[in-house]
Amino acid sequence: MSVVPAEVLPGSALAVEEPVREAAELGPRARLWPALAAVYRAQLSRARVARIPLLFVATFQSIGIMILMRGVVDGGGEAQAVVAGSAVLVVAFVALNLLAQYFGQLRASGGLDHYATLPVPPAAVVLGAAGAYASFTVPGTVVTAVFGCVLFGLPIAHLWVLIAVIPLAGAALAGLGAACGLLAPRPELATLLGQLGMSAALLLGVLPADRMPEAVRFLRDLLPSTYGVEAFARTFGPHPDWALVLGDLAVCGVVGVVSLAVATWAYRRAAVR
Repeated sequence: MSVVPAEVLPGSALAVEEPVREAAELGPRARLWPALAAVYRAQLSRARVARIPLLFVATFQSIGIMILMRGVVDGGGEAQAVVAGSAVLVVAFVALNLLAQYFGQLRASGGLDHYATLPVPPAAVVLGAAGAYASFTVPGTVVTAVFGCVLFGLPIAHLWVLIAVIPLAGAALAGLGAACGLLAPRPELATLLGQLGMSAALLLGVLPADRMPEAVRFLRDLLPSTYGVEAFARTFGPHPDWALVLGDLAVCGVVGVVSLAVATWAYRRAAVR
């Protein structure tokens, strides 16, 4: 007869007395900047094929508006406003309109559940998507600005200011577009809000402010893209007031931080529902 140790028997008392292993803990949440870079690369690769044709549409739209305005505006401050507003309109079309549609569809299709299961901060999701969409605006904005300067005979010496205008105006408009898409109860309403925002950027940003009524000017001051337009338009003068340019860019940056914070809050609110 062979003897089997009691501790190897499945029903033995000794087996019950062994300490129970604790459940494995989940890994720590990813840090903001690595998670932001990962979301940015993923969004950039996914949206590259679908968004490039829309970028051409946004660029041709802005160029067409400048050609139409060429028959009305000869030069001076009005031409500067038209060129600056048309360039920033490319940013509004992508960062505001398309981003509102994207987050509206993502919320309606349950795509937010996928991001909610990932160990990434909500801010990384919003900032990564906003940065990817804003990146598509760079070529169209530069092409529109160069074409407008040639069309209206404006100097191109200070086009480098677009390095600051594009990300700051893009952040403000992208945060606003993401918030509209995440807060809208239906994707159709998110699309409508994005279209209305882009139309406001078109009418209030491209048309010269001197010809607007006082009430419309007040609405223009509430639009985040206005300060990007003003900053860019001031650089066309022979002696730009760089203090005013920096002031407009600072307002754009503050509005961008606030709008992206609101979009992050809207993402948390939509993800838990």
